[in-house]
Amino acid sequence: MRNRSLLILTTTITAGALTLTACGSRDDKGGAGNGDSGNVTVTIGLDAPLTGELSALGLGIKNSADLAVKTANKKQYVKGVTFELESLDDQAQPSAGQQNATKFVADKTVLGVVGPLNSSVAESMQKVFDDAKLAQVSPANTNPALSQGVNWSTGDKKRGYTSYFRTATTDAIQGPFAAQYVVNEAKKTKAFIIDDKKTYGAGLAGTFKTEFEKLGGKVLGTEHINPDTKDFSAVATKVKSSGADVVYYGGEYPAAGPLAKQIKEAGAKVTVVGGDALYSPEYVKLAGATAAEGDFATSVGAPIETLASAKEFLANYKAENYKEAYEAYGGYSYDSTWAIIEAVKKAVDGNGGKLPSDARAKVVEALQGVSFEGVTGKVSFDEFGDTTNKQLTVYKVQGGAFKPVKSGTFGS
Repeated sequence: MRNRSLLILTTTITAGALTLTACGSRDDKGGAGNGDSGNVTVTIGLDAPLTGELSALGLGIKNSADLAVKTANKKQYVKGVTFELESLDDQAQPSAGQQNATKFVADKTVLGVVGPLNSSVAESMQKVFDDAKLAQVSPANTNPALSQGVNWSTGDKKRGYTSYFRTATTDAIQGPFAAQYVVNEAKKTKAFIIDDKKTYGAGLAGTFKTEFEKLGGKVLGTEHINPDTKDFSAVATKVKSSGADVVYYGGEYPAAGPLAKQIKEAGAKVTVVGGDALYSPEYVKLAGATAAEGDFATSVGAPIETLASAKEFLANYKAENYKEAYEAYGGYSYDSTWAIIEAVKKAVDGNGGKLPSDARAKVVEALQGVSFEGVTGKVSFDEFGDTTNKQLTVYKVQGGAFKPVKSGTFGS
């Protein structure tokens, strides 16, 4: 965490609220104040891969959260509260994510955390946050077990962590939505299914397979790969010899791009399909425009460029001159951050205009009832902390870039 000059604040508890009094100054983050008596600084944490192969997505998440914080402060959206964003890099590694979660918990000014990108990283963070009653809102996690328990597929759904929320819909919908499109629209019925053995990839591939077979498709082969090797020649040969007309890959674009390229180079006449972690210009770069042409990826929600609700976000993002694109999760990151801001506002408004002494618990409680029109549409959460927005979009690589070809919900 960075150092900066702040006023030292003595804190007393009065009628359940934090009363702040300016006393002096020091160079650290020693309290929930910004230097003005009666005004507090609330930190929103941000965890994402800010370096490494998935940093394009992570930096889009960070920038969009930053924009939400700046907008709230500019509007003075919560009277008496100044928001600040504190970003930590998890490098898409669960161990780093858990360490970051511990750091956020230790900082008492943090009242909510946006992120992470990866479902496997979220698994490592959930208990740390829940034990501290610290809200977590992910713009990108899609594994159903995070909110509905490991037995969700059997109908035995149990919410394990009341502090966990997400604005992205789950793979319980995304996988079947892709299968429906592949069979009914793309007319592909012979699949080779590959996954990277990670929480997100394996789970997504599993939900695709179940629906694909239910629709009459035949799975001609399955394979698990190590995404770090980048040499997929063996599996590429298996795909070619299988006679499959579609490859479904459960995983992320750093491996998906080289995998698609090598499968095509092996002579397999297939379309490669994957989930939201393939929906990035980086996939096309890694696969090569020629090899990627015609491939599909599903992603959460509708293309925000087509949404009236996203016009202000798009204009403001451009005006801020961020170096990186908002990518697939930018709108969801903004909405995740704004959900925390709305929850803080509820907590303050419900406590006579002051931050309550049990602010973290009150923010978690308030998040469950948050409802507003966001960048991506209506933002609210169901009994599991999952988004009520179940819309998805299929994107096809056309002319070297992903273009939306179908939006809807599973079954539509």
